[in-house]
Amino acid sequence: MREILLYIATSLDGKIARKDHSLDWLPPIDEAGEDYGYKEMLDTVDAVLMGYSTYKICMGLGEWPYKQLKSYVFSRNAGKPVIPEAELVNEDPVTFTNKLKETAGKNIWLIGGGDIIRQLHDGGLIDKYMIATIPVILGEGIALFPGIKKEQKLSVVHHKAYNNLIMTHYAKTAE
Repeated sequence: MREILLYIATSLDGKIARKDHSLDWLPPIDEAGEDYGYKEMLDTVDAVLMGYSTYKICMGLGEWPYKQLKSYVFSRNAGKPVIPEAELVNEDPVTFTNKLKETAGKNIWLIGGGDIIRQLHDGGLIDKYMIATIPVILGEGIALFPGIKKEQKLSVVHHKAYNNLIMTHYAKTAE
């Protein structure tokens, strides 16, 4: 069965974006040739999941960065516009993702945002948590796990310290 990978950066106080959705606090993506395991992770996936706010942020980066991947964008509003390279999904994220995990293919990258992460976490669907912790405290912002209800025990399977972040990979442990 396909796995759901949450690969994301967070501030030390658990924020994935500023209150206005800004990501200006993130360190450079490719400092001294380092990609923090991004390419290695990307090679294991063939699809991405994201909420509509995250989709709008990605669209603001210029050319669609996930052309080689099947892109699913969740919205409660069936009339939201998306580019041809993405599919708008109005179905419940947990129901949709359960079905998607059972289809043939590589792993699936859960990009964000917080609400989709919460729903898929509480639904028990995230298999691996790949978290880059950035040494900044933002205060206000969008939480990585806003209002989660389900406790999940994790084990550290890999960690690496860089000059400007700590990358930690966690896997679910038996419940």
